[in-house]
Amino acid sequence: MIALLTRDLRLALRAGGGFGLGLAFFLILAVLVPLGVGPETQTLARIAPGILWVGALLACLLSLDRIFALDFEDGSLDLLATAPVPLEAVVSIKALAHWITTGLPLVLVSPVLGLLLFLPGESYGWLIVSLLVGTPALSVIGTFGAALTVGLKRGGLLLSLLVLPMYVPTLVFGAEVVSRGAQGLSIGTPLALLAGITAGAVALLPFASALVLRINLR
Repeated sequence: MIALLTRDLRLALRAGGGFGLGLAFFLILAVLVPLGVGPETQTLARIAPGILWVGALLACLLSLDRIFALDFEDGSLDLLATAPVPLEAVVSIKALAHWITTGLPLVLVSPVLGLLLFLPGESYGWLIVSLLVGTPALSVIGTFGAALTVGLKRGGLLLSLLVLPMYVPTLVFGAEVVSRGAQGLSIGTPLALLAGITAGAVALLPFASALVLRINLR
């Protein structure tokens, strides 16, 4: 399992589809929003939680089609499907590799981008917490979408259409945690719902992804 994780991390970094691309998109979004919305500090501070979460969501979306594509093209996916390791575990490892190369860097750089959007100081901690709790769900849900579209030519658009509706609850509750933290309100309910979505996705979707992969590889 560790060898598979190391292999996926190396492939993701070599292909350039995770770490650099996601961070570059996140940075560009944080720079362009003030230019488009205007320099008003209060306006930017009010929309900053939603903008940062939308940026994280779209940055994760950019590299989803690469989760299984390389393995499918070179035949490695067929070998993994027949290996002694359960396919559910393989899917979980790939989701973890995607989060490490895409979600975790976004979590680490988000406070810096919050400065560009004049995010209130009280919400920086909640921004990091919400992204740490919510971005694993984005990777797991995205892995399920990638499994649905594996083997399809030009399946990136279809993947986006399938995954985006499933991302909406995570986006809503993640942004709500940061927004309430900025206002000094209780964040218990949205944070609990966000954690519940992540826990449910991690518990259930690897099995659904493995089932879809078995069907697509027949």
